[in-house]
Amino acid sequence: MILVVGANGMLGHDMMALLGDRARGVDIADIDITSMESTERVLTTLRPSVVINCAACTNVDNCESDADTAMQVNGEGVGYLAMATRSIGARLVQVSTDYVFDGSKGTPYHEDDAPRPLNIYGESKLAGEMNAAFNPDHLIVRTQWLYGLHGKNFVETMLGLAKEKDTLAVVDDQIGSPTWTVDLARSIAALIESKCQGIYHAANSGFCSWNEFARSIFEEAGLSVTVTGMTTEQLNRPARRPLYSTLDCSKLEQDAGFRLQPWRDALRSYLSARAAH
Repeated sequence: MILVVGANGMLGHDMMALLGDRARGVDIADIDITSMESTERVLTTLRPSVVINCAACTNVDNCESDADTAMQVNGEGVGYLAMATRSIGARLVQVSTDYVFDGSKGTPYHEDDAPRPLNIYGESKLAGEMNAAFNPDHLIVRTQWLYGLHGKNFVETMLGLAKEKDTLAVVDDQIGSPTWTVDLARSIAALIESKCQGIYHAANSGFCSWNEFARSIFEEAGLSVTVTGMTTEQLNRPARRPLYSTLDCSKLEQDAGFRLQPWRDALRSYLSARAAH
């Protein structure tokens, strides 16, 4: 049995839908991963063979003002899951982020590039990666720019703003790969099936700026919205962002035989699924 922690979240929902009868889901009402006692109790009772941790504090700016909670959930909680999974002989799958990098490399990041986070969120997720290693049988999947049907995300924010405004300013100097949670779930399943261990990158192929992503959302949705450019400096958010954090996903394709579809195709699929939903 595969246990999905954070099953009510955006990725957790799609992970559960993909795995079907093979999975069981738990969320905050069932498990507190910041408590070793709670974590051990749930895992020793259910005794899964694999635990996929989709639980996280993901509001990047909020992490700056509440670093303690970010570190407890994204860092320490992973350590408790690692120790509990190790004790029952289960594999731990930890979802991580491009924000462990500072974005200064200028080319896509490989799994063995040195992490250098710019903000508390990135630091807390890097701590989670390091703590996952308490269980030798661990898999870390770094991804980026997630969107899906079951959570707050950039696509939904843009579609919501389009109802109120006909012109929007969106940053054009941050580059990455928008990633649909359904495709990420498929890549995680492929890595588990292939018994992969260690760190892997998984994101929809190709890359763009947030500005280009916004324009593509409106084009694919058939909406007439003018998108103007602005810099990250002009946006002036509490947390610093990496400017170029594209992930090289060739190791995933090589070891698990899985390649995520191009980001624009994924966006199209998402909007179709959204309409049907």
